[in-house]
Amino acid sequence: MAPMNLPTLKAKIARKEIDTLLMVFPDGFGRLIGKRLTAHYFLDHALKSGTHGCNYLLASNMEMEPLSGFKLANWEKGFGDFEMRPDLSTVRLLPWQAGAAMVICDLHHPGGKLVEEAPRSVLKRQLEMLGAKGLVCKIASELEFFLYNTSYREAFAGNYTGLTPASDYRIDYHTLQPARDEAIFRSLRNFMDAAEVPVESSKGEWGKGQHEVNFIYAEPLAMADRHVVFKQGAKEIAYQNGKAITFMSKIDAAEVGSSCHIHQSVWQKGKALFWDPKKREGSKFFRQFLGGLMKYSPELSYFYAPTINAYKRYQSSSWAPTKMAWAYDNRTVGFRVVGEGNSFRLENRMPGADANPYLAFGAMIAAGMAGVNEKLDCGGLYEGNAYTDSKLPSLPRSLREAADLLSNSRLARKAFGEAVIEFYVHTARCEVQAFDDAVTDWERVRYFERI
Repeated sequence: MAPMNLPTLKAKIARKEIDTLLMVFPDGFGRLIGKRLTAHYFLDHALKSGTHGCNYLLASNMEMEPLSGFKLANWEKGFGDFEMRPDLSTVRLLPWQAGAAMVICDLHHPGGKLVEEAPRSVLKRQLEMLGAKGLVCKIASELEFFLYNTSYREAFAGNYTGLTPASDYRIDYHTLQPARDEAIFRSLRNFMDAAEVPVESSKGEWGKGQHEVNFIYAEPLAMADRHVVFKQGAKEIAYQNGKAITFMSKIDAAEVGSSCHIHQSVWQKGKALFWDPKKREGSKFFRQFLGGLMKYSPELSYFYAPTINAYKRYQSSSWAPTKMAWAYDNRTVGFRVVGEGNSFRLENRMPGADANPYLAFGAMIAAGMAGVNEKLDCGGLYEGNAYTDSKLPSLPRSLREAADLLSNSRLARKAFGEAVIEFYVHTARCEVQAFDDAVTDWERVRYFERI
């Protein structure tokens, strides 16, 4: 299918093939927030002037409750509006929604300045830094998720307990049980292709009802946009079929977690900078870039694992990393290196499926380029089982720890700006406080009778 553009959009609206435009932006959690406009209103007004959205949308929690303590938006300032300006390069059809198209917006303050704390702005800042050096980053994300034979409404009514997985046993690379839901996955792959989210493959994964989708690589901003469109679309398609999908990092203590592995390479004038045919351990640029990731990823871990739940995924022998090390084609480490030639790349195995891709991609670029600027080295290639190696440094174990590391990170404040880091540290600490205040099922089971 030919890529969507403004002339094509106008033609489809004129032929009454499209009557609704979703104007959206990714919030701090990577969710698409926005509004539905009539197609003609979009062409006549919002195309040039954009639309608006209350600035509390970046200063709220998962429940859409405004939070205190943000400088960006608060009750003292009256919670005014952001401007939502459409990025027309992101116009796409939503084939699972009849007559609908979507455009992703950038957030601006009234008068024109980009909202630097907005996830898309965070990534753009890193891409501008790369571009100034004549560099291009290529990225592909993989997403794992669980599919349930329970509708979202049923799951909500049951407090998300008693869910029925879509498979009866582990289905990693299986083709039999996943065939039960091939109607959904075929729709998912084909609909995403039509929505300009090209999918490489889908497959069964390790857990009961767990699946993985791999995307074809792209430049980071386009990849992040595709990533969030996929998550939204996958949930909507599941909903239409009476099922539910979750992108939680760890849905059950007895199950494996769901990851968002990120594959990355850096190029200059069409040349892959990571590859050195004479050195299995990569070029000097690669070693410096990976050295930056090795040094700074712990203090940027919030951008890979932004929820309380994310850190419960880091369990030994669970396919999720627990230690900071790099190795060639070894799934026990934080950074796995794979491929040869132009396909030589690093895979960051730390992010969970709940990661905000704009922030995760931006963090990887910032850390890697800091390594290049500081002429760091990634050290020796690891061989063995990183899970059992007590000599290796461990990944952060909680959102509280990640928030403290981010707050104290000089690199983060330099690369992203003081306002951005203060914003996300406060976001993390608000989430920690909310969890600290909650009374959980675990506590009731443990203490109700026996204490």
